[in-house]
Amino acid sequence: MAENDTSKDQFDDDEVGEDVPMEKRKKMFTKELRCMMYGFGDDQNPYSESVDLIEDLVVEYITELTKKGMEVGRPGRIAVEDIIFLIRKDAKKYSRVKELLTMNEELRKARKAFDEIKYVSK
Repeated sequence: MAENDTSKDQFDDDEVGEDVPMEKRKKMFTKELRCMMYGFGDDQNPYSESVDLIEDLVVEYITELTKKGMEVGRPGRIAVEDIIFLIRKDAKKYSRVKELLTMNEELRKARKAFDEIKYVSK
């Protein structure tokens, strides 16, 4: 029984729930956001406070969109179609998602064709 208690305690610290304030959450996208901010015209080394604020907004947006997505489709599950349904009225987001999904499908087909050629030539 003691082994189960320690494994449970081990994972309690890693969980990110609603009760954890944004400023205490682990920063996950700092490097990527710095690069994106620079690409959109910010300084090459933007202020850490700015990056933290943007990261908090991104994490909050993703969290809220995911929660709404779980309510839309099958309860407790989220699918790509659920996200598409939620952003269908935002033309820019919708077209970007469609573009990325199309590109993903093309890449998947190209990889499959490449693998088939690779196996045939051996």
